[in-house]
Amino acid sequence: MTLSPDRPAVPAGAPTDAPGLLGRWAAERPDAEALRFAGVRRTWAELDERVRRLATALRADGVRAGDRVAVLDLNHPSCLEMTLACARIGAADAVVNFRLAPPEIVYVLNDAGAVLLLVGPEFVQAVEGLREHTPALRRTVRVGGPEDEYEAWLAAHEPEQGPAEVDPDACFVQLYTSGTTGFPKGVMLTHRAMLAHSTNVAESFEVDHEAVVQVAMPLFHVGGTSYALLAIHFGARMVMLRVPDPAAVVEQLETERITHTFLVPALLAALTRVPGVADRDLSAIKVLSYGASPMPLPVMRACLPLFPGRMHQVYGMTEACGVVTALGAADHEDPSVAHRLVSAGTPIHGVEIEVRDPATGEPVPTGEPGEIWVRTAQLMKGYWQQPEATAAAITPDGWLRSGDGGHLDADGYVYVTDRVKDMIVSGGENVYPAEIERVLAEYPGIADVAVIGVPDERWGEVPRAIVVAAAGTELDEAAVLAHCRAHLAPYKCPKGVDVVSELPRNPTGKILKKDLRAPFWAGRERRTV
Repeated sequence: MTLSPDRPAVPAGAPTDAPGLLGRWAAERPDAEALRFAGVRRTWAELDERVRRLATALRADGVRAGDRVAVLDLNHPSCLEMTLACARIGAADAVVNFRLAPPEIVYVLNDAGAVLLLVGPEFVQAVEGLREHTPALRRTVRVGGPEDEYEAWLAAHEPEQGPAEVDPDACFVQLYTSGTTGFPKGVMLTHRAMLAHSTNVAESFEVDHEAVVQVAMPLFHVGGTSYALLAIHFGARMVMLRVPDPAAVVEQLETERITHTFLVPALLAALTRVPGVADRDLSAIKVLSYGASPMPLPVMRACLPLFPGRMHQVYGMTEACGVVTALGAADHEDPSVAHRLVSAGTPIHGVEIEVRDPATGEPVPTGEPGEIWVRTAQLMKGYWQQPEATAAAITPDGWLRSGDGGHLDADGYVYVTDRVKDMIVSGGENVYPAEIERVLAEYPGIADVAVIGVPDERWGEVPRAIVVAAAGTELDEAAVLAHCRAHLAPYKCPKGVDVVSELPRNPTGKILKKDLRAPFWAGRERRTV
């Protein structure tokens, strides 16, 4: 089954590059507020001038078209300015995940070949210890704090004049995948793809120049950078948080009259526990979108009264600049379609979705599981300096193999079950751990859960649950398994439960299932029958 786009990704006559969008608002609405951050307010004209100064500064430092620069910092407007300045000169901003360990930071900087680095005060000392391992890096510039160098650097250069000459298919921002199975890959995102994403998302979420967009997620994540560029695309006022603190998010939602935000489920769970949150005036919110990880149903139930008629689930990936499907507010509120709460909704405008057999690449019948494939103008240019990985991910006719398992129902709703590589094949039956994890998350006393496949002489592999008990709770394995049998088909039920103090996660918070599987599969290959 295929769901097709019904309109061009970018309207005729619209700017086709990020500097063109910024220049448009600087010309049409120069005194309108573009950005708020930690007490700083900047108009469109001011933001445009700063980006032009930075473009001049980069050229003076020898940064040329095709080069990569990098940013290692918590959220700060300088990262966004760097992305837009790179866009003007044909370079690309490789935004580094600040949660990475030092060897991982070295890997990303060297993989990108970054020639210049912006570094926040929290990371200056770490970077000083890494310089001898990053030979391509010619200069670091400190941003913020008492030793800030960034503002003087900008002030020392005149703004670049005239419109930028930009190739719409050039990469201007490079975000790194989380690397759950190996080293992260640099995802090259182009002007054309990013603008297509903004256009398509706005169609679903009604973003325009009157919107007030909160950027709470880190800019190294597509949910941060793409959301910021969405605001720029439509001339909306952007309000940026340095860190996604739940109390600060709530305060900003109310006092800044935020209309649009994107939050991950873990942050939403913490937000629901902020003292007095139910008494805050959150009525300005039009769209609260959430995604990037499964939403536990208890968290969903706590959020719906806080944001009635305004919650939208999104599913996407860095390789598609962000969102590809959305589950709208109506589907969250209508009890007659409550089953759709575990779906990812339907494709947004400009996106095609098919479910294919991961082995043959052939479409599977409606309702049958397979790998989710995506085709859209939002797709990445490819993985930086990894042509083989790019060819494996994107087919010659433009389909992205997402690596996610799932199915489409008869109404066109997409259900994401799990990563294809995490699928368990037990006695010839496909078992998706996410189905089991959703059931276990409902069990009282389970704070965190992961389900993996472990070897079994009869069935090849069987599910096993690795859980973290809630504080002050002792879990009874027999009771947990009985709960599963009451809600799952027998072949899907875990054959055992292990209680651990915490689950291993990568720097972006994704559970490292390969680490959980390792002790069970040591000395043998993972196999199925």
